[in-house]
Amino acid sequence: MPRALISVHDKAGVETLAAGLHELGWELVSSGGTAAHLTVLGLPVTRVEEVTEAPELLGGRVKTLHPRIHAGILARRELEEDRAALAEHGIEPIDLVCVNLYPFTSAIARRETTEAEAIELIDVGGPSMLRAAAKNFAHVAAVSRPDQYEAVLAELRLLGELTLDTRRRLAREAFATTAAYEASIANWFAETEPFPDQLTLAFRKVADLSYGENPHQAAAYYRELGSRRHLLSEVEQLGGKELSYNNLADLEGARRILREFTLPAAVIVKHANPCGVAMAATIEEAWERALAADPVSAYGCVAMLNREVGDDLGGLIAEHFVEVLHAPGYSQGALDVLRERTGLRILWDRERRSETPGERDLKRVLGGLLVQERDGDIDYRESMEVTGAELSEEQWGDLLFAWRVCKHASSNAIVIARDLRTIGVGAGQMSRVDAVRIAVEKAREHGHDLHGAVLASDAFFPFADGPQLALQAGVTALIQPGGSKRDEEVAAAVRDAGAAMVLTGRRHFRH
Repeated sequence: MPRALISVHDKAGVETLAAGLHELGWELVSSGGTAAHLTVLGLPVTRVEEVTEAPELLGGRVKTLHPRIHAGILARRELEEDRAALAEHGIEPIDLVCVNLYPFTSAIARRETTEAEAIELIDVGGPSMLRAAAKNFAHVAAVSRPDQYEAVLAELRLLGELTLDTRRRLAREAFATTAAYEASIANWFAETEPFPDQLTLAFRKVADLSYGENPHQAAAYYRELGSRRHLLSEVEQLGGKELSYNNLADLEGARRILREFTLPAAVIVKHANPCGVAMAATIEEAWERALAADPVSAYGCVAMLNREVGDDLGGLIAEHFVEVLHAPGYSQGALDVLRERTGLRILWDRERRSETPGERDLKRVLGGLLVQERDGDIDYRESMEVTGAELSEEQWGDLLFAWRVCKHASSNAIVIARDLRTIGVGAGQMSRVDAVRIAVEKAREHGHDLHGAVLASDAFFPFADGPQLALQAGVTALIQPGGSKRDEEVAAAVRDAGAAMVLTGRRHFRH
């Protein structure tokens, strides 16, 4: 009679697996809560204590950590000496191990979980049994997730056994499960270290994507295990096609910008760069102003709003080709009209928390990773140095607005803004003066008045030519980090033009 050891924290579906195995003539071995659960269901269960001839110890901490369990799992059936050892000690082999682990990862994602509670959810016996079964996949099936139950039963019913390929696949998935589990524990212990000596990352697939950056590249989206939130954690898709790799990259860019603002704001992103950002008294006005900033670039964009989309705004958005729309709510009338655009992916954001604390930026390079802290919040204006003309409150508002947007544009980045709206963006340029030229040309192309506008630069100006180009176009105030050998030359050009310049002392490169 084949033997299955079942010990699961998550009982979902386990009765189906256990009943199916019993019908196929398998003996069920179980412990603790799982044994009690299966007994209530009327299934015959051999308790682990009967196999080990030892009671559960330390409040259940020690149950399956016993030679009579692990020898039954690890025995190599093809070796005479292993078979003899089992016979000598009266140990029956175990042919299937079904284990899912204590929910450590989900527990630490909850802010209210204490250290003592987390420690108690570090599973010891479960990973040991899974690893043993996976190591001996030539003879033992390691079932590590409830979504495997149905396929395992189906194959057993069809063939009477699991094929070697199936056992090998289950072993791979079991080792992936235990590796991710251990990684989340290691990272939890290392939370106080920004850059531990060993960085152990674990991710779980959320979804296959239609394709990558280009149609010939396959792609998928993974979330980091143990993180309290991720890009789609509280997002429900209400309509449209499946999300693509580029959609998610743009969505991340828009999300980072939008979290800079609390007033009604609209962010329009194309290829991970802002092409229209605006704040206004109403979300409807914010959308119209953001779209008008650069309507050509907004074609096929990702748009993110921080207020609910009502009937009127839904109609306005539906008039344009938007790839993805992300908002904290929609009226039924807005949904009705937006869903008529079958290509529009409508995302409802139910997330109300701020950025995940301590999250790192990761960039893949050949054979490794570059790891850094996330770029922090913008400093208050009291810490900034001002040179040239006196700034009005309106200019200060525009400068800080442009500075916040510029932080999220690809370097070299220039953002020109007026009345809390971007009117020209130059991003991803090798030369800063070229970025200024593009931003000025973008503003002019769409009929924006540059007189009285402000300019933000993500890093210092190495020469006065960039600021002079903007000043000649009508810009009256600039904000930049400073720190160039020619800062005084740049400041002199600004003063000569009767303009003002703010030096922040902090740059915001984004590559």
